[in-house]
Amino acid sequence: MDAALTILLTGTLCATACALLGSFLVLRRMAMMADAISHAILPGLVAAYVVAQGPNLLVGFVGASAAALVMVSLVELLQNTRRVKGESAIGLVFPALFALGTVLVSRFYANVHIDTDAVLYGNIEFTPFDTITIAGMDLGPQSVWVMSILVLANLLFIGLLYKELKLATFDAGLAAALGFSPVLIHYALMVMVSISAVGAFTAVGAVLVIALMIVPAATAYLLTDRLPVMIGLSALLGALSAVTGFFMALALDASIAGSIATMTGVFFGLALLFSPAQGLVARWQQIRKQRQQFAISTLLVHLLTHEHTSAELNESKLAHLSSELRWTPSFADQVVAGARRAGLIDERDERLFLTEHGRQAGAINGADQPMF
Repeated sequence: MDAALTILLTGTLCATACALLGSFLVLRRMAMMADAISHAILPGLVAAYVVAQGPNLLVGFVGASAAALVMVSLVELLQNTRRVKGESAIGLVFPALFALGTVLVSRFYANVHIDTDAVLYGNIEFTPFDTITIAGMDLGPQSVWVMSILVLANLLFIGLLYKELKLATFDAGLAAALGFSPVLIHYALMVMVSISAVGAFTAVGAVLVIALMIVPAATAYLLTDRLPVMIGLSALLGALSAVTGFFMALALDASIAGSIATMTGVFFGLALLFSPAQGLVARWQQIRKQRQQFAISTLLVHLLTHEHTSAELNESKLAHLSSELRWTPSFADQVVAGARRAGLIDERDERLFLTEHGRQAGAINGADQPMF
């Protein structure tokens, strides 16, 4: 397999595997868990290195997964005491485990050079050379096999437990009432998150594991309010980030893992700005529209209040609105134009007159019931 294709495939598979579970972490407000797991596995890796007396994929995977599960259990234990809540428990446990791993490394492997770049950013560039051999047969890059299995495992996990995961995520009380165990479902999810984080850690490093597990899911959350669509969008955005990040790294001669993480942030930024429902631009347009509607309501009530009175001649003049209603001339023109387009007012001889529809709307708006 071509080296570039191997790297691209590894990044895409890592992104997909992590993003599939990330949706549930985001919805459960447990985004810090991905960061915690990626750091807390260090003592497990050191213990596995000691047991295997050297680097070993299977033993290292088991040790790191065990360390991740210990972290999850300790977090749950702290939360159950009701003395520590939420992310505070995570913030207490994972630095302790990471510090323990650091102590073990400095105590037993002080003379071994550990490349911090490999830990933080991974070694995805070298995945084509890290192959797996069984019975003398070279089966190809190890990371591709590992992440392919994890993608299938996560898809199977979500497919089999989708109903239970959905219930436990949105209403744990209802899940318990229906006979499901929210605690068991939580631990099952944490097991899969731990395994996925450990599997991706060796290929892409701690930083990218966090980015791929949380950012695509957070981006999808801005784009939809349906869980199945959110899960699919998370996986798609993760894969798209991996592909675009890979080619950006080639163009800039930069870190591939760093470029992929950057692209997850770029897509999140675009969604934050331009999401149809929750984007900042859409929100700004909605506020602008509401402001104009309120101003039109104010104009209608103003004209209706002074209709058929001695002050009508002056109060209905277009030039008088800015000073009376404290509007800028340009904003007053926008409000009048909007009211005219809606058929609420007419303008003659620089004066404003209510139409029948505008008169009805003004009466309703005066009672705090906008008609439009």
